Amino acid sequence: MIIKHAKDVPFEEMKDYAGVKKQVFIGPKDGSNEIVLRYFSVAPGGNTPYHQHGFPHLVKIEKGTGVAIDAKGIEHPLMVNDLIFITDDEIHSFKNYGT
Repeated sequence: MIIKHAKDVPFEEMKDYAGVKKQVFIGPKDGSNEIVLRYFSVAPGGNTPYHQHGFPHLVKIEKGTGVAIDAKGIEHPLMVNDLIFITDDEIHSFKNYGT
């Protein structure tokens, strides 16, 4: 069993991700290769580039507002407590338009 407190997990800056940093709460370094729990902080005006993963993942908006941008470039507004399911290899991006 592994127990951590979020404040004890360091943030990592993400190269090529403007204004984005992340924390990996539980992941491969903990022996968890199938399930990974991460937290991303996207600064005002920050964004992720279009990208995709070879695995499905879930996103929960904890603070602020922004958009999820799909493969067609359509921006889907996001706000606190919105939940997103992104399938394997689905191209996507996030942008923080909020403060």
